[in-house]
Amino acid sequence: MERWREEKWLAGVHTWVDERLAAAGLACAGEAEQRHVTPWSTVIRVPTTGGDVWFKANDASMHHESRVVGLLAAEVPDLVPPLIADDTDRGWLLMADAGEWLRSVSPREGHLDHWLEVLPAYAAAQLAMRSHVEDLLSAGVPDRRLPTLVPAYAALMDEIDAEPRFRAAETFVGELVERLAEHGINETLNHDDLHDGQVFVRSGGAGGAGGAGGSGRAGRRVLVMDWGDACVSHPFFTMSVTLQGVLSWGLDDEEDSVDTTPFLEAYLGPFRAAYPGVTQCDLAEAARVAMRLGWACRAVNGHVPGDPGATVNRLKMFVDGRV
Repeated sequence: MERWREEKWLAGVHTWVDERLAAAGLACAGEAEQRHVTPWSTVIRVPTTGGDVWFKANDASMHHESRVVGLLAAEVPDLVPPLIADDTDRGWLLMADAGEWLRSVSPREGHLDHWLEVLPAYAAAQLAMRSHVEDLLSAGVPDRRLPTLVPAYAALMDEIDAEPRFRAAETFVGELVERLAEHGINETLNHDDLHDGQVFVRSGGAGGAGGAGGSGRAGRRVLVMDWGDACVSHPFFTMSVTLQGVLSWGLDDEEDSVDTTPFLEAYLGPFRAAYPGVTQCDLAEAARVAMRLGWACRAVNGHVPGDPGATVNRLKMFVDGRV
């Protein structure tokens, strides 16, 4: 993590940020603050004459995030904060402020209704990104499409020296891949870690620094951030984390305390319109299969070498789940 704190590197960042702010008609209005540092990325808050903006840098494993955000900003600008500047070669982003963490908003307001806005907007973005699959892959976004999952799962088993029951599930991966492929839903961008820590709520109709007005109730915008874990996969894999890993636990963190049916319906709505030849029952079945198989994809896509803990938990969700 020390590389993100090196004086020379930070000086280069500040020069780049100042230049990009000037091009956007803005200027720094205070001292920048490095708010987030991990081995793979860092985030810096920069106060400006037009409000706070945020700089993010990723290591080589996640350079693709800048390209993903650029494509989303062009295709579905209401889903992401206004993009002030990017450097896809270095994996740098400079974005307007996204607002308040949904993880803070939902408990304060006492409901999960914001997700009823987030999920159809996110689904619409996935549909819009179907035409950019080759762009995403060429930018380095991991390929987790259905034909890749069986060999990727087998390789993961060897890498983590998995216990026998996880290895035995390789055949089940293949069975679910075949079942899901039968429904004919095109693969596209998958955030792959869509939880309430990646969603922000911004009040007011103004777009903030570098941006224009957005959508939402009474000018409110609900924005999706942190696309570093994104992959190209079956779109419904998203719901493994979002529905089973987050929403079903509710505000009080109690397993299966919330009926996730309305949230799944909100998510599937845009897909019904986009795939009129797929029956409602088939869409529901595809979602059911995908939420199980999605944990296998998440285990493969989110695995951090040398740190198998989270991977094993995802494999347990896959092997012990219901379908």
